[in-house]
Amino acid sequence: MPVTARLSQRFYEKFGDELAKELVDWFNDVDATYRSDLRELNELNFARFDAKVEQRFVLADARLEQRIGGLEMKIEHRISRLEVKIEQRISGVERKLGALRSELIKWMFVFWTSSAVANLLLRR
Repeated sequence: MPVTARLSQRFYEKFGDELAKELVDWFNDVDATYRSDLRELNELNFARFDAKVEQRFVLADARLEQRIGGLEMKIEHRISRLEVKIEQRISGVERKLGALRSELIKWMFVFWTSSAVANLLLRR
């Protein structure tokens, strides 16, 4: 909001209205020029600041992407190691279950055989 320069009544009386008005107009022109220059300078500074901020965001985004990529690789590696361990344990459990099944069948055969022999001996 421009401020219009004014001079005292005494100045007008001493130098006349025409000279005082010319001086006021000159002050206002100088003020308008300085305001315009200041606005342009502020816009240029803001544009540079905005460019620097944008550049920093791009760099931060690139670093973040790099870190995320590294973390993804680590996670995939750990998951694959876990999958191998789980498969090893499952195969171990399957072997133990197979051995247990064989053992149970053996003992069931012994039990059935002894029961059948006992029933045959008792029926006689």
